[in-house]
Amino acid sequence: VSLVPVLKDQMSMVFPELATQEILIRNVMNEEEANFLRTLESGIQKFNIYLENHPSKGIIDGNFAFELYDTYGFPVDLTQLMAAEKGWKVDMDSFQRKLEEQKQRSRDDAAINTDDWVELNQGLAETTFVGYDILEAEAEIIKYRHVTTTKKQYYQIVFNRTPFYAESGGQVGDRGWIISGNEEIEVHDTIKENNLVIHIVPHIPSDVSQPVLLKVDKEKRRLTANNHSATHLLHAALRKVLGSHVEQKGSLVDENRLRFDFSHYTRLTSDEILKIESMVNEKIWENLKLKEWRNLPMEEAKKMGAMALFGEKYGERVRVVAFDPEYSVELCGGTHVQATGQIGLIKIVSETGIAAGVRRIEAITGAAAVSYYNQQLQILDEVKTLVKNPVDAIKGVKNLLDEKQKLEIEVESLRQFKINSLLESIIGNIKTTNGIHLLCTKCDVDAQMAKDLLFKLKQQYHPFAGLIAYVHQNKPGFSLIISDDLVENKKLDAREIVKVLSPLIKGGGGGQAGFATAGGSFLEGLSQLIDVASRLFSHIDV
Repeated sequence: VSLVPVLKDQMSMVFPELATQEILIRNVMNEEEANFLRTLESGIQKFNIYLENHPSKGIIDGNFAFELYDTYGFPVDLTQLMAAEKGWKVDMDSFQRKLEEQKQRSRDDAAINTDDWVELNQGLAETTFVGYDILEAEAEIIKYRHVTTTKKQYYQIVFNRTPFYAESGGQVGDRGWIISGNEEIEVHDTIKENNLVIHIVPHIPSDVSQPVLLKVDKEKRRLTANNHSATHLLHAALRKVLGSHVEQKGSLVDENRLRFDFSHYTRLTSDEILKIESMVNEKIWENLKLKEWRNLPMEEAKKMGAMALFGEKYGERVRVVAFDPEYSVELCGGTHVQATGQIGLIKIVSETGIAAGVRRIEAITGAAAVSYYNQQLQILDEVKTLVKNPVDAIKGVKNLLDEKQKLEIEVESLRQFKINSLLESIIGNIKTTNGIHLLCTKCDVDAQMAKDLLFKLKQQYHPFAGLIAYVHQNKPGFSLIISDDLVENKKLDAREIVKVLSPLIKGGGGGQAGFATAGGSFLEGLSQLIDVASRLFSHIDV
């Protein structure tokens, strides 16, 4: 029973999204519930395995409880509750130590020591951005400071004006150079702090009082603009193909690729991805001209139908970017192509889920997309050669898979024939001591065949304890089985026996109380292993 309709009826006057996004909310809640149940199932399974492997301990190791919590998302209070039901306790002291260690690592990684600003012009409250129109500009240093982290040191410089775009709206910051006299200083990144554009550099100019020339990396800016404009076209295509419930939930745009997170409750089908990709490429090839409105009042932008980007804060005046006002109109401060034809091509390379109700698309454009297609064509040519069908690779692969399936059936048939043949010869080696059927032998099998043989024998003989040793790929190994009645009544544990026997072949192994396996490296130890196992079995009594 879903509570979403009740919540919508009661609260939609305050939160209208409850009505407009009811289906999405319902699907997200269902997915969250299913995910949590999967987490519980996985955690309970790992918890039970831990108890089986530590039957006499009585205390859950805090490190294991932390692993459940940190790696698998299993609540520690639930671990405590389950432990209490079994009469166990959780070592919360060691759990808290592990938790604090993790927090300290996070604090250490995030530690930044920032010096005070050295101000050369205290009257400037913001940086003038001129990068929409030019990529080179003369500027004066307003202030700078030294920054130290656990991994590196660098400087931050603020200029009165700059063509460098600072990271925001999902678009990474520009890189480039500062030219000061004969010095050329590389700008590694550009970020924004309030209204100031901050340039990250390895060192400051020798003379900070002199004007400098700022030069943006034109190629990086061009490629980034391609991907940013493609992101707008992609967003519009997603809404048209999937529905108006699609909203941007995050993005990352750099010179190499674009990443777009959006609200949707199911995995996209191949047909949907193809339709979205084709729609974006059609808009690219229409060579739509960029239309932008700078310093536009927010109310006018809303009347134009401009979509706001997730997580962005807007002032009273905004910039609106459109490629075909009937297709894509968004509030955006980023850099874009002058016409969509400059993007060239888009290729969606992945579509995944990153959270309940949130999907992620990654795509590439331009030369990177062409290179991707060329690589795929090269792979296709290699496949055609391998399947010896230069015309129809799909038919060649299907024929190959059919042949593989037939061979697998034949191999399994031969395997079963060998198992049945071995059963007849092995049965003669079974001895009965104190009413228990015992087997210790060596066979020409692998680990899987040894397991199958032992389980077949377990079904035929009660009570039963059996060990089959073997050599596979020139390495010794053995499998050991103990019938349920011996495990329950005699408290026999195959894992404990493996611990005793495996050192004889310089190896190790594990498993469960009723079945365990081991492998090693010392072939000469197999004979002794069988002798020792036989003596161990002979001491079992009913």
